Amino acid sequence: MYDTDILIWVQRGSKKAARLIEKDQDKYLSIQSFMELLQGAKNKVHHKYVKDFICDFNFSILPLSENIGHRALIYVEEHALSSNMRAGDAIIAATAVERNLKLVSSNTKHFRPVRELQLKPFKPG
Repeated sequence: MYDTDILIWVQRGSKKAARLIEKDQDKYLSIQSFMELLQGAKNKVHHKYVKDFICDFNFSILPLSENIGHRALIYVEEHALSSNMRAGDAIIAATAVERNLKLVSSNTKHFRPVRELQLKPFKPG
């Protein structure tokens, strides 16, 4: 499963990030990441680009569930004050944990507090 930042690296032209995604057979993205990408679109053309990218690369968008929401709430309760865990990151982490998926991210500090999360660091450079 990919954190939002990996797809942003691809949009910025990172060949390393693009190769990482291309070689992966099963491409998963939290609905939270999909929403963040759409929210970051500057105009309708960019909005369409994001949607086409998700479709062309055959990403499976993982929906919210009651368990994901509950787990994300616990992460925010446990880590918001000590580690500044944000709701979006909590939802992404909870989605990966609930689905037993490894999360690829270059923002590992956002997710380190979640001990049960399988985190795969990505270095864009």
